[in-house]
Amino acid sequence: MKKLISLATLAAATLAATGTLAADFPVKDKPITIVVPFAAGGPTDRVARDLAEALRKPLGGATVVVDNAAGAGSSIGTNKVAKASPDGHTLLLAHIAMATMPSLLRNMPFKVETDFEYLGMVNDVPMTLIGRPSLSATNYKELTAWINQNKGKINLGNAGVGSASHLCGLLLQNAWQVDMTTVPYKGTAPAMTDLIGGQIDLMCDQTTNTTSQIEGKKVKAYGVTTLKRLTTPALKDLPTLDESGLKNFQVTIWHGLYAPKGTPADVQARINTALIAALKDPEFIKKQEGLGAVVVTDKRLEPAEHKKFVAAEIARWSPVIKAAGVYAD
Repeated sequence: MKKLISLATLAAATLAATGTLAADFPVKDKPITIVVPFAAGGPTDRVARDLAEALRKPLGGATVVVDNAAGAGSSIGTNKVAKASPDGHTLLLAHIAMATMPSLLRNMPFKVETDFEYLGMVNDVPMTLIGRPSLSATNYKELTAWINQNKGKINLGNAGVGSASHLCGLLLQNAWQVDMTTVPYKGTAPAMTDLIGGQIDLMCDQTTNTTSQIEGKKVKAYGVTTLKRLTTPALKDLPTLDESGLKNFQVTIWHGLYAPKGTPADVQARINTALIAALKDPEFIKKQEGLGAVVVTDKRLEPAEHKKFVAAEIARWSPVIKAAGVYAD
């Protein structure tokens, strides 16, 4: 009897603290919000909107919406989730910035390692090196010659400090041993607009954002950042940077799902189960593959393995960022 009372008391205390138990989740007529810490129209936003659609059925027909809260190297949206009610109705879809913010941002109002519940990985996304349509170089060999001829004059765009495009740009400049004028934007969409318009010269961005632009010949494509060519129809003929001469150059961006610290364990489990089901949705898989992304099917779907993976990524990127000497307040 004492054990039953204890469990009942614990359940009541959890419900009082969060307002939610798995049996009540999701709360009827209360939407689940996936916060994207980047601008609308960007690659992470596209993944989030596809995921929101795929999550509705396994969450019992719940309304799942996307909220874009961009800025400050993705820390604004990330902090919004860290400070949200831990009831499972506010989630975060974030990419590799979860592993780079600890090194890039000096004044973070949250801790990546301790202020979130890790719910599982979503996908891995290759990147592409692209240029403005008026660029004279038509392939990677010609591009390297153009870069050497225009040192000190090249503008390299990105979606902001800590963004995937920023990180890829750091690695490229290091590999080329060339310093470029870095032009940060508030999101990928405005950066892409300026690249198409010729205001900047180059950008390295996720296939989720570049595939349609490459297919429509709105930008010039010079290579993918994987060691093997992609099978996506629009990108299957695009060489890897490795085979083009930039040996062993490899960058893959990943996305994961998170909840505020203190979200009840049974609610976390409910969301993880729904996530696994969503990632098996044929329509979701088709959309991701069409953008060059690979849906996660390995052990990183497990929250503990997800957290372990991010910890390893923090250790991987910290020396790269510190060597580059970049940070944001």
